[in-house]
Amino acid sequence: MPVGILVTFVVYFVFLLGIGFYFYRRNVSIEDYLLGGRGMGAWVTALSAQASDMSGWLLMGLPGAIYLGGMRHAWIAIGLFVGTVLNWKLVSGRLRIYTQKTGTITLPCFFEQRFGDPTGLLRTVSAIIILIFFTIYASSGLVATGKLFESTFNVNYKTAVIVGSTIIIAYTFLGGFLAVCWTDLFQGSLMVLALIIVPVVAYRKVGGTEAISEAMASKGMQKSLIPQGGKLPALAIISAMAWGLGYFGQPHILARFMSAKSLGKLAESMAIAIIWVFISLAGAVTVGLIGIGMFKNLAGGEEEKVFIYMISNLFNPWVGGILLAAILSAIMSTIDSQLLVSSSALTEDFYQMAIKKNASQKEIILVGRICVIVISVVALILALRPNDTILGIVAYAWGGFGAAFGPLVIFALFWRKTSWQAALAGMVTGTVVLVVWKRVGLSSEMYEIVPGFIANCLTILFVNMVVGQKDEKVLKEYEEVITLVKENNSSKV
Repeated sequence: MPVGILVTFVVYFVFLLGIGFYFYRRNVSIEDYLLGGRGMGAWVTALSAQASDMSGWLLMGLPGAIYLGGMRHAWIAIGLFVGTVLNWKLVSGRLRIYTQKTGTITLPCFFEQRFGDPTGLLRTVSAIIILIFFTIYASSGLVATGKLFESTFNVNYKTAVIVGSTIIIAYTFLGGFLAVCWTDLFQGSLMVLALIIVPVVAYRKVGGTEAISEAMASKGMQKSLIPQGGKLPALAIISAMAWGLGYFGQPHILARFMSAKSLGKLAESMAIAIIWVFISLAGAVTVGLIGIGMFKNLAGGEEEKVFIYMISNLFNPWVGGILLAAILSAIMSTIDSQLLVSSSALTEDFYQMAIKKNASQKEIILVGRICVIVISVVALILALRPNDTILGIVAYAWGGFGAAFGPLVIFALFWRKTSWQAALAGMVTGTVVLVVWKRVGLSSEMYEIVPGFIANCLTILFVNMVVGQKDEKVLKEYEEVITLVKENNSSKV
């Protein structure tokens, strides 16, 4: 066991737990625990949003896909970059104002207030969807943790998953949103640093572009972005770029927009986030391409360890430990956010609404912390016996949120007459279409988010023609929010 790497990881874990303890007593309300009191600055908001977005798949799943399939998988990165830009540009400001205006701190609660649902169905169903897909999503991070520890310390995979889970649960349980965001700031910085340093050193070591091209030719891999063979090129590109659609419906990313201190801070955050995402995605794609020239035959899940093997081969254990901690950062910065949003779904959208409406703030925070443990245990059980690659697990959960919530967020912010009946029907239809599409095996032809997203949008449009929004309070509230957006006057929020 490399001593340098072990020491680095121990220091890293102590640092995270220290942040958790520091923020433990600063959470005096459920809004503090789940949104940090809406007081996040520009850098924290930007790096927390993107670090929580780019989980272990960025440093393991995406490079592995590029290593196996070549440049055709780079369309995933392109789609994600476009989706990031549009999400910040179109959604962040309006969502920040709207959730403040309606006094909502979770996505299900926002949907209920925005669409004027008197039945509570919209809030309940969306909370259930969050719990299902975030449990699946969190399990992908624990799988990545297991692979990282297994490769680095030569420990049993199941032991590695349990150890990683314990650390993540601990500081999320203690510190809540504030701890998660401030650790994400550090972790996001470490991730982008690793994705700059490792490809630069590896590129020189492998022999440059010529050596990579020769390796790709020897494996019969395409060098062009245009897919060849199999699916029609246009369908293959659409399927890969459709990852970008998922951004509009990711609760853990949208929560960062809600937590920003002001619209002015969001504008600063957007510029920081876009630069961070461009560098990170470009670095991940480059790692996969260089890996083709550096390693001969990685397959059967080993391809997702290409970044780990690259660091181990190029750096001494002390430097390598810091760079490997970047992978752990990617994993943990996403799982902690997912646990927190899942916890909010159980506390705000189930416990406080259906079980004990007059619960104290202290009691709600305690329930939220207990929920973190329960959800973590379920995700852990799934991770102990993974049935797919890291990228495959993430794709399903990412698509689930995109198909279920993406159209609702867009219609909520840009079409004032959308009714709660249309929103509920669209959400259920989009989710069902996505699951069925995946189950019957059509995802190999087209990423399941595409039919799910389209079905959701069409259902909302059709139902709204029959039952439009008639609640005057909801319509007036929408107009007030749009006025604030146009004025860009953050002092009113």
